[in-house]
Amino acid sequence: MTVYGNFPGSRPRRLRTTPAMRRMVAETRLDPANLILPAFVREGVTAPVAISAMPGVQQHTLDTLRKAAVDAVSAGVSGIMLFGVPTDEKKDARGTAGTDPDGILQVGLRAVREEVGDDLVIMSDLCLDEYTDHGHCGVLTADGRVDNDATLERYAEMAQVQADAGAHVVGPSGMMDGQVGVIRDALDQTGHEDVSILAYTVKYSSAFYGPFREAVGSSLKGDRKTYQQDPANARESLRELALDLDEGADMVMVKPAGPYLDILAKVADSVDVPVAAYQISGEYATIEAAAEKGWIDRDAAIMESLTGIRRAGAQMILTYWATEVAERLRRS
Repeated sequence: MTVYGNFPGSRPRRLRTTPAMRRMVAETRLDPANLILPAFVREGVTAPVAISAMPGVQQHTLDTLRKAAVDAVSAGVSGIMLFGVPTDEKKDARGTAGTDPDGILQVGLRAVREEVGDDLVIMSDLCLDEYTDHGHCGVLTADGRVDNDATLERYAEMAQVQADAGAHVVGPSGMMDGQVGVIRDALDQTGHEDVSILAYTVKYSSAFYGPFREAVGSSLKGDRKTYQQDPANARESLRELALDLDEGADMVMVKPAGPYLDILAKVADSVDVPVAAYQISGEYATIEAAAEKGWIDRDAAIMESLTGIRRAGAQMILTYWATEVAERLRRS
């Protein structure tokens, strides 16, 4: 064999030689504590309802929601984000089921808080879209536009009832201007100073939300492009970030996660508050569908996708695989 001096002088492959070596020098680590489980609770059902576009995910009854929360605690998951799915007859133009103390989300919050107490960070989706008959995230004007300021009044009411029901954290996801500040004031004025706000700071209008519409029984016609962000834009994400922090956000989030890792990295590099990312329904469904076809290794793809989100700067990841992955991590 011909030897060319000391070529190659550097051999990075030395640090990849064995699983133990690769584990030792890994720069990014996933831990169960990084994970948050999104969960759906549906009104008026006596058995969980499978979501066809999200294999393995279901709309829970109160009993199965309680079990999912207990399982998440046992696996070491940090939090659960609850979404309510009301019956169609409960939907109206103002989304009043979303502020009814006996609405399905509030009932679900109380059930989970009763079951696990403070062992799990209980988060609530603060948005009107599940509860409106038009499917938008806010109150509409006579000509069909989302009325930003009228919607903020409804968000203030939602924050109070969700906190009363036991939420440790509220997650305003509607992308209304000023929502964080209004919600912070509403919480503080009603004795909920300790309830945190996880701001959906960066929420893009995305094709990857498709399966979620089934999951929450959405009534949406049209799209949400007038209030969710344009996928073509990056700088406005930092503007949204500055506004949410100024208004009192305790934590910030980027949604979706996978298609926007560049945005996630920019946000993570810019703040000194915890950063979350939401691996959304379409990201989940894409991997599950490809794995079902035998085109990819399901488990490896799940772990790679989550590691990429973590590497980009997310301290918390909302993922439908949270409990499964946390159990796998604890066994490894």
